[in-house]
Amino acid sequence: MIELLQDLDRRLLLAANSTHSPGLDKWMIFFSERFVWFPAYLVVLLALGYLFEQRARLLVPLLLLSVALADGISSRFFKPFFARLRPCHDPQLSAVLNLANGCGGQFGFMSSHAANSFVLVVFLWRVLPRRYRVAKWLALVWASLLSYSRIYLGAHYPSDVVAGAVLGSLLAWGCAALYQRGAERWWPAAG
Repeated sequence: MIELLQDLDRRLLLAANSTHSPGLDKWMIFFSERFVWFPAYLVVLLALGYLFEQRARLLVPLLLLSVALADGISSRFFKPFFARLRPCHDPQLSAVLNLANGCGGQFGFMSSHAANSFVLVVFLWRVLPRRYRVAKWLALVWASLLSYSRIYLGAHYPSDVVAGAVLGSLLAWGCAALYQRGAERWWPAAG
């Protein structure tokens, strides 16, 4: 069964990676680039500080905690524990992959990019009021494109990305629940 799943993972990776074009390569590199999404995170944090006012003193640290946990657990626990080579470091695959960008570290399970971006998405979906549904959907599209870019660029298998997204989502769900409990307790009228 595991061999079947690994074969499916490889096939999906190769299918995504084989759709290369110079224009698409630039967009996928753009979505993967840390220098793009670090400023985006900063803008989101500032917007949350403005929107949530006093409650941001609880919300922002819990969001940062969930990102730190997702990044730490995926990078410092799962990657060395499973020691699964990134596709771009796998000798059998690296010869057939179209590598448009750097490969990253040696191990890939699980994707920190996916974990961190889905922390933000799920946290926003849990805490933002309904009137911000466009922002929520934009965050989901962004996280999905960022996660897909990791497969497209040959840095992660699809299962690495899915596992990272699940980890980030669970951590965000928990931290957002802590925020909601604290906000109800300390700022009940602010809702």
